[in-house]
Amino acid sequence: MDLRKLKTLIDLVAESGISELEVTEENDKVRIVNKVQTVTVASAPVVAAAPAPAPAAPAAAPAAPAAAEEPAVTGTPVTSPMVGTFYRAPNPGAEPFVKVGDRVEVGQTLGIIEAMKLLNEIEAETAGVIKEICVENAQPVEFGQPLFIIG
Repeated sequence: MDLRKLKTLIDLVAESGISELEVTEENDKVRIVNKVQTVTVASAPVVAAAPAPAPAAPAAAPAAPAAAEEPAVTGTPVTSPMVGTFYRAPNPGAEPFVKVGDRVEVGQTLGIIEAMKLLNEIEAETAGVIKEICVENAQPVEFGQPLFIIG
């Protein structure tokens, strides 16, 4: 396959928005893959713009966040291994698997994530005490989102 024809195929894939094209001619085979670019929205410009109005009330602005902030809970996070709906109990009306202050062992069930009508148990990967439960019952969760803090 000559280079002009190959260039034309590449341009066609780029302009059309298709994700993949495969062409076979006699002994030649060409596969062109158009990778989708992901756009990341940075919150830095919003943070940078926020300090401009702050000088009007410098004493009030720092006081509110300081009063609302609590000391950060330290420990080992247990994160969601999938996207789904988080449940703290085995069924509605039942006692939760764990509460803040409970001692847990490795392999102990902490909660359940429902994904595509399948219930997936979330187990403790470390032994310790439940310091914080980061999500509410029946709340949707994302992959990697912290569910519990074990200390």
